[in-house]
Amino acid sequence: MGNDGGSIPDRRDLVRTKAKAEQADKANQTRARWFFCALSKRPLQEPIVSCALGRLYNKDALLEFLLDRKQYGDGEAICGHIRSLKDVKQLKLTLNPTTASKSAAPAATDSPDERPQFVCPLTFKEMNGAQPFVYLSPCGCVFSLSGLKSLGSSSPKEGGASPSGSGDEGKKEKDGAATKDAQLELCPQCGAKYSKSEDIITLNPSPEEEERLRSVMERKRAAEPQKKGKKRKAGAAEGTEAPGKKKKASPTPAPGLNPNIAASSRAVVTSLAMEEAKRKAGMSEAVKSLYGDPSKPKNKETFMTMGTFTRYA
Repeated sequence: MGNDGGSIPDRRDLVRTKAKAEQADKANQTRARWFFCALSKRPLQEPIVSCALGRLYNKDALLEFLLDRKQYGDGEAICGHIRSLKDVKQLKLTLNPTTASKSAAPAATDSPDERPQFVCPLTFKEMNGAQPFVYLSPCGCVFSLSGLKSLGSSSPKEGGASPSGSGDEGKKEKDGAATKDAQLELCPQCGAKYSKSEDIITLNPSPEEEERLRSVMERKRAAEPQKKGKKRKAGAAEGTEAPGKKKKASPTPAPGLNPNIAASSRAVVTSLAMEEAKRKAGMSEAVKSLYGDPSKPKNKETFMTMGTFTRYA
């Protein structure tokens, strides 16, 4: 260990210490969530949909998953909460002006200067994960959270009292409608109404925000079967009110004839009967014998078979 310039190793340099835990690259994780489909891991391409948890999917990949839930190995872990297309919303995204002239599909490379496809239509901030973005569940419009907050809340509609004094009930109804309208906001892009407390969904939220969104989703789904159950119970109660009674089909009345048409038809039948009687009255006896007398009993033999029994006897 000598003759090296006086370097003397310490014990702490020789004893092995616990290795540091590997940390995932946050930049790559952020880029994967905002530039690639959460299900297929392919670059995001329109049409793009999002679920109640704020995850981004390519619509074609989600359709493949719904048709065959074993199409992707981790599909159940990522989007097992999606039952049908009714559980997702197609997003209305604003293209980035700097990349609008290029191809709409992003390049699947790891170049650090890759530009995001979409921006906020209010602030033109790029949707790259540096700024939180949200979408409105009624319409699917996407904005940055700061841009949506910068807009002032829409003023409530003032319902003026009627000069004639319509009564307390009319005032209460107007007050209730005004309160309900005051709780709703208007989408700055399409004008659709939305609720600040329920209809704003964060895209790619933090784990804490995702848990909150999951609880809201589960609460809404828990309320759905109760409504269906009430309808089924009401239908069953109506069906058991009169189990032995069946509705008798009322006979359909015959359609009435026009008196003019009935009279004309009777006249035609009478005239035809008179013509037939005249024709038979002027008929010769020979011709009458061909037709036969309808009053006499008819023989089973005919002219072709009459007297043929003993022909070959």
